[in-house]
Amino acid sequence: MEVIKTKQKTISKPITLKGVGLHTGEDVTMTFLPAEPNMGFAFKRVDLEGEPIIEADANYVVNTQRGTNLEKRGVKIQTSEHVLAALVGLGIDNVLIELNAPEPPIMDGSSKYFVEALEEAGIVEQDAERDEYVVKNVISYRDENTGSEITIIPSDTYQVTTMVDFGTKVLGTQNATLEKMSDFKKEISYARTFSFLHELEALLEHGLIKGGDLNNAIVYVDKEISESTMKKLEKAFDKEKLSVKPNGILDNLTLHQPNEAARHKLLDVIGDLALIGTPIRGKVIANKPGHFVNTQFAKKLKKIIKQERRNNVPDIDLHAKPVKDIHQIMDMLPHRPPFLLVDKIMELSDKHVVGVKNVTMNEPFFVGHFPGAPVMPGVLQVEAMAQTGGILVLSTVPDPENYLTFFMKIDKVKFKQQVLPGDTLIFKCDLISPIRRGICHMQAYAYANGKLVSEAELMAQIVKTKGN
Repeated sequence: MEVIKTKQKTISKPITLKGVGLHTGEDVTMTFLPAEPNMGFAFKRVDLEGEPIIEADANYVVNTQRGTNLEKRGVKIQTSEHVLAALVGLGIDNVLIELNAPEPPIMDGSSKYFVEALEEAGIVEQDAERDEYVVKNVISYRDENTGSEITIIPSDTYQVTTMVDFGTKVLGTQNATLEKMSDFKKEISYARTFSFLHELEALLEHGLIKGGDLNNAIVYVDKEISESTMKKLEKAFDKEKLSVKPNGILDNLTLHQPNEAARHKLLDVIGDLALIGTPIRGKVIANKPGHFVNTQFAKKLKKIIKQERRNNVPDIDLHAKPVKDIHQIMDMLPHRPPFLLVDKIMELSDKHVVGVKNVTMNEPFFVGHFPGAPVMPGVLQVEAMAQTGGILVLSTVPDPENYLTFFMKIDKVKFKQQVLPGDTLIFKCDLISPIRRGICHMQAYAYANGKLVSEAELMAQIVKTKGN
């Protein structure tokens, strides 16, 4: 499958919406703001001291009762899914969402008004590539208690299919499919949230749906409705008269589509899977989805992506002509054998470098380091990664031979596998932030035999020693 790289997107200017929160009934002001590349989606509570930020991250999901609710250090965001679905549906990657309350406005219970606002703000490309996760294997999560299951399979595009079955006459089995995300606005964004009468009664009883009215939730009447219950509903919704339509829906609200419930469930899946934090290329098949199974699947997929990327050995041809051979490396680095620990450079850009070292039994350190069971010292693996990174930072000056590279900080060092004689080490260093004043902050990895063997965050500075 060919992976075509596209650019990340944000909005061109801030835009504000106002409404009420579904569960709190509070007036809410929400503002979408442009955000830097690679930031993703985050919520900012401007009504709280310090204006804390909660990233849209599956690991912050605390409960999924009546919506997907996030919490970080005691700060909460409720019902995040409709807003996040709008952002993903429009192909936006980076936005900061400011709120003066714990939850976004419910609007009409769909993503429609969020989509319209974001389009009005304007969508712009950013100078950064979109880092999609391309699904290569079937991945599933099943909730044994409910029978709900989500599976993702390889596909050329991000697609979602939902199949819902509530086991009631008024709302039986329904399906919905979105084959391409560019159709989200037209096919899915308008699908409103829904509730069954028996759920609504309990929510009203416990004061949990203060901002709800019949314009932002479809109510399916799945049981006989008594006169006293009808009067309670009329009072709660501030309506003089309510009735049940022949299709089993309360009041005179008209469905946009016969399968609007399945379409809304699809909308919820897209919003909840935004919490993975990575754009997906694959087909999602969700059977009886709900916020719990959606977010559990998001957590599982997020973990798999993180693990795969950490073990993502650079795909290089070790027999190809190097970008820099050992002689060119020695022209740049002051190190010499036996302390020169990188043999060749296979890739070099302004943001990353890939180097190689062949570990042989003749390495001097094997003489004294566990001579009966030779293992390459971990500190020398870190040094080798640093030397590889040194090539990256020294390539930014015209006279690298006149500079020395000094460590400033080593952080988050982890050793995963032993490095033995005969191994070929591949080092990959990526800039964490742009090089400024000769200071280089990078994430470094070392691989051998198709596995990650060590990693570290490194900070170094180049200092001019001569030729002033």
